Amino acid sequence: MVLGPEGADSTGPALTGKDAAMDGALSALYGGAGEKKPAGRGGGRSAGLGASAPSVARWLGDIRTYFPSTVVQIMQRDAIDRLGLEALLLEPEMLEAVEADVHLVGTLLSLGKAMPETTRETARAVVRTVVEDLEKRLESRTRTALTGALDRSARIGRPRHRDIDWDRTIRANLKNYLTVPGRDGRAATGTVVPERLIGYGRAARCATKEIILCVDQSGSMAASVVHASVFGAVLASLRSLATRLVVFDTAVVDLTDRLDDPVDVLFGTQLGGGTDINRALAYCQSRITRPADTVVVLISDLYEGGIRDEMLKRVAAMKASGVQFVALLALSDEGAPSYDREHAAALGALGAPAFACTPDLFPDVMAAAIEKRPLPIPDRESHR
Repeated sequence: MVLGPEGADSTGPALTGKDAAMDGALSALYGGAGEKKPAGRGGGRSAGLGASAPSVARWLGDIRTYFPSTVVQIMQRDAIDRLGLEALLLEPEMLEAVEADVHLVGTLLSLGKAMPETTRETARAVVRTVVEDLEKRLESRTRTALTGALDRSARIGRPRHRDIDWDRTIRANLKNYLTVPGRDGRAATGTVVPERLIGYGRAARCATKEIILCVDQSGSMAASVVHASVFGAVLASLRSLATRLVVFDTAVVDLTDRLDDPVDVLFGTQLGGGTDINRALAYCQSRITRPADTVVVLISDLYEGGIRDEMLKRVAAMKASGVQFVALLALSDEGAPSYDREHAAALGALGAPAFACTPDLFPDVMAAAIEKRPLPIPDRESHR
């Protein structure tokens, strides 16, 4: 299979059975020049995979039969990128045949208003499947990390016995370590005299921290938009947090009222278009009422189409007022993203290092921001 169908000419043995079928599925996608030809526009055949729905549906069935789901997702993504099969995703029967993942959701969202009503409900079902899977994977850890951070941020100096944080209390009083002589021939022992008690505050009945997620919805940020929508819904479910979700391109849309359902949030976005970070930050800044208790998370590749100097001034002003400002170049599992290095360096100089963040790391980043601790920037990322 590595050599392709022509391999038999030089090696002798030909592939048969399942091996031949797997080779055929790979050759249909990767065997030709891989030039992108729009589906349904008379593009003919490209790389052995026709542009008609029946042939693609058969191919989708084949790859799901012969390959694990992780490989299927990669092949589907390559088919969309290489062969221009987006138009086929507008047909309900095609959507039912694909393996749903974050990248497919991004593609569906990018189709936007081009999606007919007959397909929209099927598309929502596909998106909901992916969202529910992400929630199962991310919600528990996020709740645990942020609930602990919120409790610690409300630490008090005269706690009741059951509210004492013994770990921090002992560390804070190590200087008061005393050696106590033994009695009746017993060995000497040591003890820490807790002159200062540190305790957790009781759970607040109202929001103690405000979170603003400001998400770039340009086409390159599709996976980040999906993850941010899920995290936004999880954060909004925590009573101690007042969470706001803002998405932007050259316009700004506040989707906070949809946070009870991340699927509604995603269908309220419109992937693609330009980018005006300055305008988005201006809107977020206008919604800050308690700067010292607010965390602003900008999720963007920082390719600014607006006023660069104004953008930086806004970040500096927010930080000076006490806002915890976090800049994420991506919120996805896709690895190092393409981003504007000059703008990232400028944010770093303001004390807001920009770095890529995986969904698994995001709860720790938010917990650190809430507690005003140094952010857990991945080792492979340097401060910018």
